[in-house]
Amino acid sequence: MNSEKIVDHIVSWLKNYAEKTGVRGFVVGISGGIDSAVTSTLCARTGFETLCVEMPIHQELSQVNRAKEHIEYLKSTYPNVSSVQADLTETFETFKKAMPIAESSPILDLTLANTRARIRMTTLYYFAGMHSSLVAGTGNKVEDFGVGFYTKYGDGGVDISPIADLMKSEVFALASFLNVPMSIQSAKPTDGLFGDDRSDEDQIGATYDELEWAMKADENGKTFEDFEGREKEVFQIYKQRNNANKHKMNPIPVCLIPEEYK
Repeated sequence: MNSEKIVDHIVSWLKNYAEKTGVRGFVVGISGGIDSAVTSTLCARTGFETLCVEMPIHQELSQVNRAKEHIEYLKSTYPNVSSVQADLTETFETFKKAMPIAESSPILDLTLANTRARIRMTTLYYFAGMHSSLVAGTGNKVEDFGVGFYTKYGDGGVDISPIADLMKSEVFALASFLNVPMSIQSAKPTDGLFGDDRSDEDQIGATYDELEWAMKADENGKTFEDFEGREKEVFQIYKQRNNANKHKMNPIPVCLIPEEYK
């Protein structure tokens, strides 16, 4: 993998898109994770205005600290980078109080986690509107097109996706090349939507390296019968999530009306 060529390609792509659309720059939500760190650095390297937005909601302190460390690094390195914090904890709690009381359950926990992501999406578009900028997505290929590990109309609601054709391992390689803080490079990937330190692996049941393997195996036409043991278990996890989340990854179904009815 040629990280330098990939970085130059993405930065050029971002610059061309921004120039064609006539925007001032990019808005990126900073979570303290590897994907948002790489995406924001790529945006910063374009020379266009890059606004880094922190949006804590009952956030783990370690995630907040990593986000702040990365933003300070970017601001000290790129003069076109600025930042803002929108503490959305009270907004989230107000939303919860406005909803009918529901019994605590895993489904409620997941629904509220998705609500966090959607509140953040709305916040990013507020700042994008105020700054005449594009919301840059932070999803990678495994999340966006493999297992659908993102919130529909949450972190999936973006204008452009700079790293969505990169596997997670490739994102890590770019992070090293771009000198992303080691605290972020060494941290376990997490979506940060539950107010605790659970990792993506805790939620999915497989590592990103395993999911990359399963995604490539699926693309090569492999089936359950081709594997056994842990490989079969991982392949099953991948296929289950891929099938269940196609509603996120495929275009919204449109009911086409027969011409003779119109």
